[in-house]
Amino acid sequence: MPRINPLPETEATTDLRATWAKHIADYPGSRITNMKATLSHSPLAFDVYMQWYPLYHEVIRIVGERSAYLFAHSISEASNCPLCTTFFRKIIIEQGERPEDLQLTTDEQHLLDFGAEIAQNRGEVADLTYEPIRQRFSNAEVVVLIAFAGQMIATNLFNNVLDVTIDGYLSPYLPLTNPQVNG
Repeated sequence: MPRINPLPETEATTDLRATWAKHIADYPGSRITNMKATLSHSPLAFDVYMQWYPLYHEVIRIVGERSAYLFAHSISEASNCPLCTTFFRKIIIEQGERPEDLQLTTDEQHLLDFGAEIAQNRGEVADLTYEPIRQRFSNAEVVVLIAFAGQMIATNLFNNVLDVTIDGYLSPYLPLTNPQVNG
C-alpha cells in the first residue's frame, strides 16, 4: 500500500493538468503514472523529476537506445526498485528479449556493471569498473552517464520510500516474484 496516494486528476489544478498534457505531448508514449501523479502533490518535485527524460535522451544519443534502457534497468534492479525494474523489463520484453537471458557485448556489460555498482555502492565505483567507461567515453559523456544514474537512483528512491504502487499496465511484465499491482 502506498504511503502517499497518487494525486487524482480531479484534484489537480488547471496548471498541473496543463503541465501533465505538455509532458505527454513532449514525450509521446508517456503517461501520468502512479509515480508521476504522486510526485504531482508537489509540482516542483514533478518538474525536477521529469528532467529524467532529457537526460535519458542524451544517454540514448551517447550509447544507443538498447544500451540506454539496459543501463536504466541495471540501476533500477541494483536499487531494488520493483516499479522501475518492471518498467524497464517491459521495454526489454517488448524489444523481443528476456531480461533474465540478455546477450550482451563486452561494452554493454561494462556499462551495466557501472550502473549497478553506482546504485549498489552509493556511488563508490571500483577503478576496475570505472576504467572501461573512462576509456570509452569523453569527460562530458561520463558526466551525463553519472548524472543519469543519479537521477535514476533518485527515481528508484522516491518509489521505494513511498511504496508507489506498480501501475496495472506493467503487470504482464512483473517477474514471477512480484509485489502488488494497482491501477
